Amino acid sequence: MSFFYHFGRYLLFLKSMFSKPEKFTIYVERTFTEMVAIGIGSLPIVILISIFQGAVTTVQTAYQLVTPMIPKSTIGTVVSDSTILELAPTITCLVLAGKVGSHIASEIGTMRINEEIDALEVMGINSAAFLALPKIIAGIIMIPMLVIISIFLSELGGIVAGHYSGVLTANEFIQGARLTFDLFTLQFSLIKAFTYGFVITSVSSFHGFITRGGALEVGASSTKAVVYSSVLILLSDYLLAELLL
Repeated sequence: MSFFYHFGRYLLFLKSMFSKPEKFTIYVERTFTEMVAIGIGSLPIVILISIFQGAVTTVQTAYQLVTPMIPKSTIGTVVSDSTILELAPTITCLVLAGKVGSHIASEIGTMRINEEIDALEVMGINSAAFLALPKIIAGIIMIPMLVIISIFLSELGGIVAGHYSGVLTANEFIQGARLTFDLFTLQFSLIKAFTYGFVITSVSSFHGFITRGGALEVGASSTKAVVYSSVLILLSDYLLAELLL
């Protein structure tokens, strides 16, 4: 019953963002600010994860494909397909759930316990829309962009690791990657990134918005935001694969 209670509150929270329409221009500046915070602010960790993700996947795949009967270009095929379909969107967004999600939940939660949200509502401002909607729009725009960067850097990390470890040359890696490349796999990856962006920002905003109490409760809300976002990312990962593949 607790699940249905909180899920209902989550749906009502999303509905409340559109119950009192205001001028869209009010949110434009806030949306761009959130795009910088989510996109540019998350870029260093995405770059670091992506490069080592591609490098480690290449080395481990080469370790498993030790037989000379399998061409070395197969390593590029496996790494490329794994990166596009699963590693870049899912692993990257799980990390972003920790960084972006906890920041959003703690920011809105702190505003709640400091009664800043109450002040917005007294002034007649739709607080849910004013605080959460720019974050959600920024998330569904910037997180797919971060995933595209992650795919490129993971492939680059795989090429560099393969070359310097002597496993395979850059040409062999690229040949294998191009051999089985399908445009739909990239589209599917972006659909997942779009979904994850919405999940991370909306769930984190919700947990921050319903925070009650003091500093301890803000920390608890941040933790819940990360945990629930991660679980929903994994669940939606399975559902999207079941529906679209």
